[in-house]
Amino acid sequence: MVCRIIAAGQAEKAAFHKLEECVKDKMPYVEQAIACHKQSANGEVLSPYFVLKEQNPDFFGWLAIKGTELSYPVMYTPEEPEYYLRRDFEGKESLGGVPFLSASCREGNGNYLIYGHNMRNGSMFSTLLSYSDQKYWQEHPTIQFDTLDATGEYLVMGAFYAKVYQQDETNVFRFYQYDDLTLKNVFDEYVKQVQDEALYDTGVCAEFGDQLITLITCSYHTEDGRFVVVARKQAK
Repeated sequence: MVCRIIAAGQAEKAAFHKLEECVKDKMPYVEQAIACHKQSANGEVLSPYFVLKEQNPDFFGWLAIKGTELSYPVMYTPEEPEYYLRRDFEGKESLGGVPFLSASCREGNGNYLIYGHNMRNGSMFSTLLSYSDQKYWQEHPTIQFDTLDATGEYLVMGAFYAKVYQQDETNVFRFYQYDDLTLKNVFDEYVKQVQDEALYDTGVCAEFGDQLITLITCSYHTEDGRFVVVARKQAK
């Protein structure tokens, strides 16, 4: 049983690496096209990620933390939010699944909520829990999240332990409900609560209109526990 789990984990890792290499193979062509202002038929600048979008229309973007094993596609299936919870990029059964965007997220809403498993073999979003250590943040202060439309470097604002709360629990921070930050008071409220919950001060702030990402994985410090990392897109 253990051997099968290990073998499955290795196979999943190899599959993601193959996808990553597929994108890298397109990079030189895309970079040249951008330099020459070459565009696709619909007027959009060509993206190396279109090759993955062609393979699977559920592909939304690519998430990576430099210097770590965290480098994965992010999927988006609003009609069936957890479709990739236990499926691989091709839709086949997979223990680790693929990171996925919250179904309620929309382009322009200011916050991408992205979920991924905390795998015991160190894959998927297990890396995020390392942000509980301030030294780790100092070594990995940025997160890369690219979509078909744009590349994005995000500065880590805060990391904290949390949980999914019952409906009757009050005066708690339901971070997972902040998928729409288009109202200033909601944006400010979210940022303040992230700062209040953060395990340490990164010195990174956010202003209304900034794009955020919220990365979420399971944590076993409590029932229905979660570990959360929030980051702000860096202006170019």
